[in-house]
Amino acid sequence: MKPAAFDYFRPASLSEALALLAKHKDGCKILAGGQSLVPAMNFRLARPDVLIDINDLAELDYIRADDNGLQIGALTRHAAFHRRVVDGPLGALLSSVAGHIAHYPIRQRGTFAGSLAHADPASEWCLVATTLDAAIVAKSTRGDRIIAVGDFFNGTFATDLEPDELLAEVRLPAIAQGWRTGFYEFSRRAGDFALGMALAALRIEGGVVSEARLGIGGVSDRAIRLQKLEGALVGHLASPELIETIAREAWASVSPIGDIHASPEYRRDLIATAVKRALTEAAA
Repeated sequence: MKPAAFDYFRPASLSEALALLAKHKDGCKILAGGQSLVPAMNFRLARPDVLIDINDLAELDYIRADDNGLQIGALTRHAAFHRRVVDGPLGALLSSVAGHIAHYPIRQRGTFAGSLAHADPASEWCLVATTLDAAIVAKSTRGDRIIAVGDFFNGTFATDLEPDELLAEVRLPAIAQGWRTGFYEFSRRAGDFALGMALAALRIEGGVVSEARLGIGGVSDRAIRLQKLEGALVGHLASPELIETIAREAWASVSPIGDIHASPEYRRDLIATAVKRALTEAAA
């Protein structure tokens, strides 16, 4: 339960951190919250030669809001979202989701951006980013790169980040006042990783769905946006019957993973329930 030997750096500036990344590349890991990285190192599942601790980089600790949405810096902790960081549906959604992430002490250290960089399929923030069509800002000594979330996740613990890049910012698009959101996840114990979860966002006008976002997580090697089912929602009354139909189609559309925690069949049924509950909350 002790990590392999590594060199430790605590840069005083972003430029210094990027220079260290450029120098060490593949043998390097970034430490922000460390709530996933440090346990992996203790079990020697991760064996970086170099650890770059970015906790002194106050310039990366921010949440900024404008008409386009939210910009979330690399050092923004999960706990920042216990309160509503922006008015309207987006702030309410993020606050609701934050309470499902691990345990309170972990939320004080773990970071939003770190969750995306770690790319755990059961991460709530990965599901939020995928469903809401986020953009990721990667920085290196070569310059900045903006990555669409659909191109960012390459599978379990795998992303499109280059070895010399730092995930510096996550951009979430604004959700207008006319939207409603719903989120549901199931885990065996509070704080455990979700066995399945769903997020829904609906814009409803006169009882009819005019726009929709729907995503699921915890059942594949990455979060999945169900764009075909989003299209099936649009133009219809947000009725219990429609929600039941969409939940059945979600059940039929997924090919879940199986592991020691749940069989594929169990997760398929769970996703149908999660989609139904998230949509019901969003349509209420």
